[in-house]
Amino acid sequence: MGNTDKFEIIANTYDTPERIQVAEVSANAIRDYLVDAKGKNAIDFGCGTGLVGMNLLNEFNSLLFLDTSPNMINQVKQKISGSHGQKAATLCFDFEKDSLADLHADYIFMVQVLLHIKDVELVLSRLYEVLEESGHLLIVDFNKNEKVVSDMVHNGFEQRELIDMMTKIGYREIQSKTFYTGSKLFMGHDASLFILDSQK
Repeated sequence: MGNTDKFEIIANTYDTPERIQVAEVSANAIRDYLVDAKGKNAIDFGCGTGLVGMNLLNEFNSLLFLDTSPNMINQVKQKISGSHGQKAATLCFDFEKDSLADLHADYIFMVQVLLHIKDVELVLSRLYEVLEESGHLLIVDFNKNEKVVSDMVHNGFEQRELIDMMTKIGYREIQSKTFYTGSKLFMGHDASLFILDSQK
């Protein structure tokens, strides 16, 4: 996945107060869309240090923390060792390079991950294959922000364009809304986050 090298370097210092706060807000937004999730299996896709997933661990039967960065996964392993061991697992894997035929989940959530992915449609298609029938993919990311100029990340997304792309892939019952606005949130610029819920 894009920018893995960068995340390898910052893994040990990633959990800043700002990131912890945004993770809590994002987890709460995701929680609003969960239906009978206690018996379901979930994937925190592009989990980073597990900030969002740790907030949602008790919402699911099991949670797989998945990321392309070994150092990020090591941070998650430290957090889940002990009491959470039976509910949580980790996997270091890159969906931009390959697909996983034997991986399945009822819920997949990804928070500020899509902006790092070069081929958005390819990854969303591969995640569609991972979802169980009627499973949910939940995306939290930045609304398009013309002030952000970067050759490393997308400068956010138009919700309508993303919905159109996902509809073509086969996702249905798609709904999205902006739920959070913060200062200096996106590469030093004020920005807003949206949440999108979709079903297979």
